[in-house]
Amino acid sequence: MSHDHHEHEHSHEEGGIRESVIRITLAAVLLVVAVLIEKNTAWKTWQYLLLYLIPYLIVGWETLSEGAEKLLEGEALDEDFLMGVATIGALAIGFLPGAQSQFPEAVFVMLFFQLGELFEGIAEGRSRRSIEALMDIRPDSANLETPDGLKVVHPDEISVGDTIVVKPGEKVPLDGTVLEGESSLDTRALTGESVPRGVTKGDNIASGCINLSGALRVRVEKLFGESTASQILELVEHASESKSSSESFITRFAKVYTPIVVGAAVLLAIIPPIFFGGVFATWLYRALTFLIVSCPCALVISVPLSFFGGIGGASRKGILVKGSNFLEELSRLHTVVFDKTGTLTEGVFQVTAVHPELIGEEELLHLAAHVESLSTHPIAEALRRAYSAEKDDCEVSGITEIAGKGVKAEVNGRTVCAGNARLMDELQIEIHECGKCKHTGTVVHVAIDGVYAGHIVISDKVKEGAAEAISALRKSGVQKSVMLTGDARGVAEEVASELGLDAFEAELLPGGKVAGLEKILSEKKSGESVAFVGDGINDAPVLARADVGIAMGALGSDAAIEAADVVLMDDDPKKICTAVGIARKTVGIARQNIWFAIAVKLAVLVLAAFGLAPMWLAVFADVGVTVLAVLNAMRTLA
Repeated sequence: MSHDHHEHEHSHEEGGIRESVIRITLAAVLLVVAVLIEKNTAWKTWQYLLLYLIPYLIVGWETLSEGAEKLLEGEALDEDFLMGVATIGALAIGFLPGAQSQFPEAVFVMLFFQLGELFEGIAEGRSRRSIEALMDIRPDSANLETPDGLKVVHPDEISVGDTIVVKPGEKVPLDGTVLEGESSLDTRALTGESVPRGVTKGDNIASGCINLSGALRVRVEKLFGESTASQILELVEHASESKSSSESFITRFAKVYTPIVVGAAVLLAIIPPIFFGGVFATWLYRALTFLIVSCPCALVISVPLSFFGGIGGASRKGILVKGSNFLEELSRLHTVVFDKTGTLTEGVFQVTAVHPELIGEEELLHLAAHVESLSTHPIAEALRRAYSAEKDDCEVSGITEIAGKGVKAEVNGRTVCAGNARLMDELQIEIHECGKCKHTGTVVHVAIDGVYAGHIVISDKVKEGAAEAISALRKSGVQKSVMLTGDARGVAEEVASELGLDAFEAELLPGGKVAGLEKILSEKKSGESVAFVGDGINDAPVLARADVGIAMGALGSDAAIEAADVVLMDDDPKKICTAVGIARKTVGIARQNIWFAIAVKLAVLVLAAFGLAPMWLAVFADVGVTVLAVLNAMRTLA
């Protein structure tokens, strides 16, 4: 949604507020005039009716027309319809035998109703504009590099492979790779972090960031509709489609509750006068008051708005939640299951030891790097970085990846296998343990033509803040933290000990992670949820199976945004605890609104049935409670 569109909507909203203020003020003045005339004249009833109809229609015409429209559409139990029936009924009471005129109260009730609607609209508007401003991260123009110089175009006119220039102070319009230049990027709109991120030639940058210092030439990698900013906007816009159980309950409750109380209002007007000799006008007034209270607006508006605000508040901190149902799951989180690499550790591997047996260190690295030449796995990248030869005439063919075990290939006519101990077992190659190796890390064993040739140790380091994140989760009430990894047991044990995890499973094949998660899910109790935290690329099956799948470090990662239910736009594990805190606050506010609205409505319904609640109090129980609930819901944005 463009900035101009937001401005148009905002201007339209402000115009509507000004119009409402004018109508309410004019109606209030005319109501006072009508009351003064009635006190000092002796007109007929119908003349007073015409007098009061002027302020009534000024302030209530919109409500009456919307109520009539809903009636024609078959949605009679709507707030506007119920308010119209109640106030028209109050106007009609004055013509019943022995009844006292309710003209002033009917106008006052409609006036109070419109005043409540005004405050409610202002509160809702502020809440929604806050989220819209937060998500207004997609720029409307880009500087396209052409043979004739720079041309300012709309980003959707740019193709993959084109070159754009992002000047200082501009938003990055499309995802791409820096070709030239150095700068700092403000990623706050995506990650919630205030510390700028430095970029230089070869770095990937995501749309929605703000270029702070130097000009950047960028090769476009994604179309406008597929860019990070566009994906985030689409995700947030569709987040409201996944309803929480609280919202579903309110919808079901409203469908049952409203017809029941409307029926009770009808019986309240009819039964006492017929069977107990009550004055019809008195019981009709009570029934109309009862009718006003019946509308469950405070619930059906404030509860979804609470979750909408929670999703917006999370987005501001760089946490994208795909629906209110996942916020609810996060609020009752009991167990967090972590992947290791890239989640609890940096995922930046380096070779820390080389132990050859048949050949030299350089040759062992050389063969391992060539076998892994096509792999995108971080371990393969570490091997390629460790072996740097300016000239290399090796012939590599027949590369075959063995899932969860390693890689096999022909290098200069020799069959070379590189992988873990399971691969060596499968090939029936005996591993020679190295007593002098004191390094802890992932061990890549290498075999040449079926003979063991040595091993290479590759290490990763624990991510800064990971231990603090585990501790914070435990303090927040999360009962258990578990790590599932395909890495060696020794490596997993060291990481688990350093971070203070409750349990871990190591040397798991991809299917083993799903099985491990299934076991944890089978042990949970009712009302508890289990989250899996991974990088969103290799862990898609486990992310999908958990109650809540959380993707870490997803800036610019399509796979993470697609696979997870909650996306952390940077790689800070402490954001998990932040997400849980937001979820619990949101659900708490939604429940406050539910119980507050139900309690007030039930109390006023009882008072109305016994004639102890005037009609204006019924309006407060409806509109006033709604306004208070909406204002309370806005706290989720903080």
